[in-house]
Amino acid sequence: MKKQITFVIFILLGFASFAQKPHVLHLTNFDNKKIHFGFSLGLNVQDYRLEHWSPIGSNTDFVEDLTHTNPDGGQVHYEDTVRSDIATTSPGLTVAVVMNLRLGEYFDLRFLPGLSFGERNLIYSKNGNYLPVYDMYAGTTDLEFVSVKSTYLDFPVMVKYKSSRLNNQRPYIIGGLAYRIDISKSGEEDLVQLKKGGVFLEAGIGLDSYLRFFRFSTELKVSLGLNNLIGDPPIEQRKYYSQSIKSISSNIFTLSFHFE
Repeated sequence: MKKQITFVIFILLGFASFAQKPHVLHLTNFDNKKIHFGFSLGLNVQDYRLEHWSPIGSNTDFVEDLTHTNPDGGQVHYEDTVRSDIATTSPGLTVAVVMNLRLGEYFDLRFLPGLSFGERNLIYSKNGNYLPVYDMYAGTTDLEFVSVKSTYLDFPVMVKYKSSRLNNQRPYIIGGLAYRIDISKSGEEDLVQLKKGGVFLEAGIGLDSYLRFFRFSTELKVSLGLNNLIGDPPIEQRKYYSQSIKSISSNIFTLSFHFE
């Protein structure tokens, strides 16, 4: 234990001595620009916040479909409780253009239009037991989950608050609103019908690093959907996949790398 403590102390002393050395400052006039541009690459993880009708019959739009008499539990009645949960999430890609307007020494206004790609998989249960997924257009009648793919057109407007610059580093926080349009929502017979557009509340933290020729920023941001995305159920598909959901909202977590 003493050796470990001594080792940690030496590391901390090394960092302290490094921090005290003079640094060559890069891009000293960069933050004085009124307007500048750049681009952004990122990874995202998309999630849902779900609220259900319990039982499903409490949704007055639900009607029993007695034509679906699957022996393994595909039929749903008024008194049943049907729940959907995120089974798996897959990392997605985000690309954007950066437009930055200087508001003052510590504040910037940022607009980052772009595209986000992602996927969420919904698994279903009925009265606590696994409920198979039947999609008459998927080429198979027994699926483990409903795959919901999204391609968003992103239109975020953000206010950025920067701390004082420390050598070639400058931490910041960011917040604002974004409007997103899911341009992949074109299938009228998707098992879960969602609205295309939504408003998001956004907040995050980041670190600006001033390099020799450009500013590189690492940013972690969370986007919380503010509106209910559930739409009308499909006409020919089984409707309980949509009608069991009372409210569904998007959450998106994004790790971005800005080049400005």
